[in-house]
Amino acid sequence: QVHLVESGGGLVQAGDSLRLSCAASGHRFTGLTLGWFRQAPGKERKFVAAKTWSGTTSYEDSVKGRFTISRDNAKNTVYLQMNSLKPEDTAIYYCAAGNRLGGITVVPAYDYWGQGTQVTVSS
Repeated sequence: QVHLVESGGGLVQAGDSLRLSCAASGHRFTGLTLGWFRQAPGKERKFVAAKTWSGTTSYEDSVKGRFTISRDNAKNTVYLQMNSLKPEDTAIYYCAAGNRLGGITVVPAYDYWGQGTQVTVSS
């Protein structure tokens, strides 16, 4: 069992930056693929970024060049640095963990989920 706790969300203006954190416990952290997803009101949960334990990263097209996923294995924490935020980035952001190395851009690839943190970007 993996327990995930996100933090770092908030209300910002367009163009601002935020860094989300997700602390994991209960499992060998280095073997996990870690991902970030987001869900806007009335919409399905969508992939944002992921990083495997070996360092392979993947990003959704609309966040490439603006968002960066990183992980600190010593702290059992994964981060999502979000720069140049846009109103369309507004959503609840979820941290996820799983054991797959491939197909990591879809919800079913992940077995564990955090409770989510709200990010609101005003125009």
